Amino acid sequence: MADCTFCGRPVEAHDPLYLSETPGGEPTSQFCNYGCLSAHVDAADLATGSACEWSPEQ
Repeated sequence: MADCTFCGRPVEAHDPLYLSETPGGEPTSQFCNYGCLSAHVDAADLATGSACEWSPEQ
């Protein structure tokens, strides 16, 4: 059983989400659910400086 990257609990006991660096690649991290993924992104400040779209006029 794989442990959640964020909380350390077994992911298979929940609604697991597996992430990979490349499409179809081996999972590099796993989370119990989207809640743990969201908490991990917030705790690690991964969204700072990121944007889906950017325009210098905005």
